[in-house]
Amino acid sequence: MSGERPALRLPQLPPRLTVRQRFAAVGRRWRQLLRLAAATSAAYAISTHLLGHEQAFFAPVAAVIVLLAGVGLRHRLLVELVLGVAVGVLVGELLILATGRGAWQLALIVVLTFSAAVFMGLKGVSLTQAANSGVLLAAVVPAVGADNPAMTRFVDSLVGGACGLAMVLLLPRNATRDIDKEVRPLLEHLEGILEQVARALRAGDAAQADAALERARGLQSQVNSASATAAAATEVAHMSPVRWYQRTEVARYAQVLVDIDNAIRDARVLARRVSSMLRMGETGGDELCEAVECLARGVQIFEAGLSDPAAYARAQDELVESVRLAVGALTDQMTLNRAAVVAQVRSLAADVLFASGMSRDELDVRLNF
Repeated sequence: MSGERPALRLPQLPPRLTVRQRFAAVGRRWRQLLRLAAATSAAYAISTHLLGHEQAFFAPVAAVIVLLAGVGLRHRLLVELVLGVAVGVLVGELLILATGRGAWQLALIVVLTFSAAVFMGLKGVSLTQAANSGVLLAAVVPAVGADNPAMTRFVDSLVGGACGLAMVLLLPRNATRDIDKEVRPLLEHLEGILEQVARALRAGDAAQADAALERARGLQSQVNSASATAAAATEVAHMSPVRWYQRTEVARYAQVLVDIDNAIRDARVLARRVSSMLRMGETGGDELCEAVECLARGVQIFEAGLSDPAAYARAQDELVESVRLAVGALTDQMTLNRAAVVAQVRSLAADVLFASGMSRDELDVRLNF
């Protein structure tokens, strides 16, 4: 019926995990669990036994915040944390001295503390901690004979943040391995997309090219995840003495990821151009099909040698050959769509060649057909 409404599409729920998979997921977090245990206990022990603070709850809380912070934030998170706590305890303590403790006083403290933090230009976690500090000061009555709560909260936040940061430095993840596990699947997907585009050209099947386009578009979430991992790996490699030896390798992988991201974007345009060409009734021809197949082989060889830059020469030869074949296909039949496909083959090959370490000058020489 023309007036019938389309059925509602419910969001897909994540697949259910078996008990074994859940235990495995916990097991993979062993390093994080160890960090949390060591940092929180150390922070509490230092604040309670070494510094003599009563109710030193904020020290382990600060350690947890630093440990579970978003990637790329820890190098500045400790400063933000202390700034936020400082604002919270300052505003909160002044208001408590003036108004006392109670429900309406707590509401007033939270509003004014947050407003003061915004006025000072604080953002992110520092805003959260400013409000949290005000709440804790208003809600938790200091023990009899305890030191000034404003100063103890401030010091506890510093102790907890330092303990959390120390655990990140002393028990870091393997930065190179983490980023390698993200980049390789992207290259495998890119190879598969190019193979699918080549099959579409061979068969003259625009629908298959459209499927390759959708597959390429679906990689964006993986690219974003890989970028986040690269940021975390770079942070670890620069901050942790245990991983300093990985800095050069992590920087290389991070640059590879940038170039592969560009290559995936070019693959989307390539698939769209091939689909347009086939819908217009144009054929790819053997040489253009071979060019895309050669491009896929170059990506596959590059992925296989990802951890060994000395093996990139074979991949570079395949990628250069793909451009030579594509440019040669223009001599058979020059159309706007065909020229666009050839241009995308060259652009994508250039991205992977850049990922292999080829300079722009060398690229211009080798792709000058």
